[in-house]
Amino acid sequence: MTDHLSDAFRVRQLDTARLATALHERDGDDPETPPERTLVFLHDVLASSVSWHPLLRSLPSDLRVLAIDLRGFGDSENLPVDATRGVRDFADDLAAVLDALGLPTAHLVGWGLGGTVALQYAQERPVLSLTLIAPFSPYGLGGTRRDGTRLTDDDAGSGAVTANPELVRRLIARDTGDEAESSARSILRHAFFAPGFVLGDEDAWVDAMLQTSTATGNYPGDTVASAHWPGSAAGSTGVLNALAPQHLDLSDIVRLDPKPPVLWVRGLADAIVSDTSFADPRHLGSLGVIPDWPGEETAPAQPMVSQTRDVLDAYAAAGGAVRELTLAGVGHTPHVERTAIVRQAILEHLGLGFREPSPATEAIVLRSEN
Repeated sequence: MTDHLSDAFRVRQLDTARLATALHERDGDDPETPPERTLVFLHDVLASSVSWHPLLRSLPSDLRVLAIDLRGFGDSENLPVDATRGVRDFADDLAAVLDALGLPTAHLVGWGLGGTVALQYAQERPVLSLTLIAPFSPYGLGGTRRDGTRLTDDDAGSGAVTANPELVRRLIARDTGDEAESSARSILRHAFFAPGFVLGDEDAWVDAMLQTSTATGNYPGDTVASAHWPGSAAGSTGVLNALAPQHLDLSDIVRLDPKPPVLWVRGLADAIVSDTSFADPRHLGSLGVIPDWPGEETAPAQPMVSQTRDVLDAYAAAGGAVRELTLAGVGHTPHVERTAIVRQAILEHLGLGFREPSPATEAIVLRSEN
């Protein structure tokens, strides 16, 4: 994996109190850089830290940037995930990495799952700021109404149920082709990116996807039979089950004191994190893709973006600083599809760009149509 996109980077194994973690660092970054100028990057599912390399390259050289391969992804150890703890296994892993590096705090930048991990970490340890790029809902993945209440008592159609079993089979087979719609390469092209976007080094991303551990307790996790549609529910182990609503509710972020400033970055063409997500069985059921959908009243699609907005609005109303960068024509990877815009937004968010930081209680919406 490190053969791809690795110029100007070094990847080392960091042995922590919890697991061996792959750490991506830029050559030349000073390990004595203070936490106030240190950024830690956390990637999404079906990815690794190579997804951050284009953005990391573009950041000022006087910053220290660190990207961590989460457990079961990239070159990190593939220990199982106890989903009953939500994403605390990942957050505790992050704490162990920062402890091993002697970092009491840092700025956290999380994409997808990484954004969820950053929110969990911030509830338990101090952080300087949060940048959430296409994060999952604070209420997890699937099976909740807008206010976060669960649709069923067993989280039917949530967590690992949302995974494409054919994709999992092709991950196990390390299929690098694009003939099938369920191949890693096809999923990358049509789910991660907006239509028309062409990735420069697609092979690097496909390799990262194929590094995803499908061992017991990793991706996607176990499922159990359910009396509710679509007939199966989230289990107790694995990455996606850590996002099941019975295990995860991060809306308590509103009660943090002090409140780190938050930058929320999202693409309007995101097919994965959306109020009409193609990762949500209930939305697929409403389209007829999954048969016997029982209807909007009992099985509505999860309004992921609206849920995030509600929680962040409450966070701002309680005194937190929130900025939103919304990008038209951008999919699930704003940091790749619009690297320069996201870079500038992060620098402004940290007070390192041209714009002065906002007052702590002001919610600012930044919008780009380019």
